[in-house]
Amino acid sequence: MLYTSAEAAKLLRRLNDEKLSLEMNEGQSSTFKAAISEDIEQARPSYDYSATQAAIDEIDTRIRTVKHAISTFNLTHEVPGFGMTIDQMLVYIPQLTRKRSKLSRMKDVLPKAREIIRVAGIIEYSYANYDVEAAKRDYEAVSDELARAQTALDVLNNSVKFEIDI
Repeated sequence: MLYTSAEAAKLLRRLNDEKLSLEMNEGQSSTFKAAISEDIEQARPSYDYSATQAAIDEIDTRIRTVKHAISTFNLTHEVPGFGMTIDQMLVYIPQLTRKRSKLSRMKDVLPKAREIIRVAGIIEYSYANYDVEAAKRDYEAVSDELARAQTALDVLNNSVKFEIDI
């Protein structure tokens, strides 16, 4: 069946939810307590060990299949306008985000800031050891590049389909 990356991610989330539900049900029904005066068979919850393990194994197989298909797609499809594959873009975007955060702090520094050292009553100045205006320009450029990268990846994740055999 054909899926976009966004659809595959939702399918993966659904499969993980199904597995978690099975595991929670197993945790609640694989063992039980009964009072000595109770009929143990009436207190016994419904639980089929073999069927539960088979169901979990089946979901695990489907999860592996979906993750592999997503990984293969990410390794082989290039993001238009960037000259890099999706997996590279998934590294590039966090790099841009960190760079943007650093530049955000740097662009707001005053070129010369007065500081008073309380203990000695001495006045000192802190100086930016870089061109603050260049940091502002770089911040804008990185912000624009980040937005462009995120948009390109969003378009790709919501439009290009690939096969997942599950």
